[in-house]
Amino acid sequence: MEERSLKNKVVVITGGATGIGLQIADNYLKHGAKLTILLDINEKHGADAVKTLTTKHGRNKAVFIKCDVTTDMDTVSKKILDTYKTVDVLVNNAGILDEQAWKKCIDINVTYLIGWAMKFWDHMRKDNGGKGGTIVNLASIYGYRVEPYLPVYQASKFAVLGFTRSLGHRDNYKKTGVRVVAICPGFTETNLTVSPKTWDDVFFSVDFTKYLNAQAWQKVEAVGKAAADVFETAESGSAWLIEGGRPIVEVVN
Repeated sequence: MEERSLKNKVVVITGGATGIGLQIADNYLKHGAKLTILLDINEKHGADAVKTLTTKHGRNKAVFIKCDVTTDMDTVSKKILDTYKTVDVLVNNAGILDEQAWKKCIDINVTYLIGWAMKFWDHMRKDNGGKGGTIVNLASIYGYRVEPYLPVYQASKFAVLGFTRSLGHRDNYKKTGVRVVAICPGFTETNLTVSPKTWDDVFFSVDFTKYLNAQAWQKVEAVGKAAADVFETAESGSAWLIEGGRPIVEVVN
């Protein structure tokens, strides 16, 4: 199916300058994407990412736009659409893991993920003059598995999964031609997981450390590859687990 091919697609990735976002850009370009537009707050990381991707995939395959997803949504999305006219794929990858900054965690992981998704959903809708497209939301195993250490982060990722399943519902997809899917990475070696802040670091320290050490960790490269596999596989409204670097599995609960 055309929509499940990345060939010649224009892709916007929030939090795209490092980690999972950069790996998704790399893998989407490997699968034939026309252009990856990387949005990130860190200009140095953005410049480095574009250099890496253009060296590997060729000129004009990646651009960087400095962007705070919580304040720059309207201006940056307008700039993108004015410049490139059509966006085929949005990857909502920006996120944080900080229980102590609970409002910021919800704002970045939920509120503005929804905002960006709706902005590009409206742009892509076939019933609104668009060409259709795909929105990929980064959720987590914490979007459906429960443990006691990260209640705010859990709440944010449960919200992402619920939003994805509802907006991506087959009835909405039939009307709009916009596919909405979620990726649920397991424990992944990123900047987020170097020193995750729990609600009460003293209360949780020993148990949480033991818990983390017992998990099946994976590299960001595995999630980037999984993102391409999900793109080529997923029905709208579905969610997909990538854990321990193993092949993707659909989340059914």
